[in-house]
Amino acid sequence: MSKSLKRVRAALEAAGLEPDIREVGQARTAQEAADSVGCEIDQIAKSIIFRAEESGEAVLFLTAGGNKVCADKASELAGEPLGKADATLIRSQTGFAIGGVAPVGHLNPIRAWIDPRLLEFTRIWAAAGTPRHVFALDAHLLPGLTGAEAAPFTE
Repeated sequence: MSKSLKRVRAALEAAGLEPDIREVGQARTAQEAADSVGCEIDQIAKSIIFRAEESGEAVLFLTAGGNKVCADKASELAGEPLGKADATLIRSQTGFAIGGVAPVGHLNPIRAWIDPRLLEFTRIWAAAGTPRHVFALDAHLLPGLTGAEAAPFTE
C-alpha cells in the first residue's frame, strides 16, 4: 500500500470512519471513476488545486464531477489571483501526485472550498491518494474533515 493511500486511510480512521476504499484501475476522468463505482458523475468529488499567485500556496476546490471551476469566482473566494499549480507545488503541499489528490490526509494545511452540488448527495467518492483508488464518504462530513467552506465557484 502506498504512503499516500495509507495517509488517507489514517486520516479517515482518525476521524472515526471505517474507510470504504476501492481500487478502480486508471480513472483519468470523473466519468470513468463514476462508471467504476456505479454512481452519478456529480457524486465524484474532484480535487482541483490552484496556485495562489500572491501567497504562492496551493488552494483546493472540491467540485462535483460534472462541474468546472470558474477561475474568476475561485480567485474572488481565495482573495487573490489564482494560476496553474504545478506538480511540485501540489506534491510539496499535499503529499499527493496529480490525479490522486485526496481531500484529506494532506501533509500541510490547505485552504479549501466545496461545491454545494456535492452536498446534495449522501454518498460521494473521492481520490484516496493515488490515481487508482477512491473512497466513499457521506458528503456532509467532508466540510468538517477538510475545513472546506461551501461556496459557489463553478461555471
